[in-house]
Amino acid sequence: MIHLGCAGWSLSRTQAEHFSTQGSHLERYASTLDAVEINSSFYRPHRPATYARWAASVPETFRFSVKVPKHITHEQRLVDCEPALITFLDQCGELGERLGCLLVQLPPSLVYEPELVKRFLGQLRNHFTGHVAIEPRHRTWIAAEPLLIDMQIAQVAADPSRYGADAAPRGWPGLVYWRLHGSPKVYYSDYPSDWLQKLAPELMASASAGRPTWCIFDNTAADAAVGDALEMQALVR
Repeated sequence: MIHLGCAGWSLSRTQAEHFSTQGSHLERYASTLDAVEINSSFYRPHRPATYARWAASVPETFRFSVKVPKHITHEQRLVDCEPALITFLDQCGELGERLGCLLVQLPPSLVYEPELVKRFLGQLRNHFTGHVAIEPRHRTWIAAEPLLIDMQIAQVAADPSRYGADAAPRGWPGLVYWRLHGSPKVYYSDYPSDWLQKLAPELMASASAGRPTWCIFDNTAADAAVGDALEMQALVR
């Protein structure tokens, strides 16, 4: 399956006609799209009951990707964060079977330090066996691929690319995660139809090969994400 959606479930009036008019914002969003990335978890914790409520309000086939808190990735910078990691996993674990993936986005200044990263990913894998995608933003992470494969961690394919090698899926090949931030103006620009048409066959090919495939539009600042997701949905169907 291709898990297709946006970073958040905000719906603008210009896109409202494509979604149900009934229910909460999340219920309306889930009436049309089948995946979402929870970015708010990066900025603040959510109670376990909140995650459970979200899970209960979407169809069985709907999946959430949950962004790991910035306290772990940006403040602690992956150091001495196992207690915080356990707390986060206990919270988002209430999504149950609808928890499709964890997203670990790293700060641009975080260089690849093999022992540090191995320790962090080992702690993560001690407590979580599900799908994980990591989004490094420093070119030294080119050297991380053997470790990511060993730990079964996918590396995000990001647009726009930060260092070339992150423009296509890398790391563990058992999961594919595209994260599209908008180009040329990051978080604002929508994607031209010909760009989406070029990406669609890649998504379909990886899904047809049995690889869970995510495509998340993060160009949400000017409401471009939902329109792009709907256009991509039509292409892959």
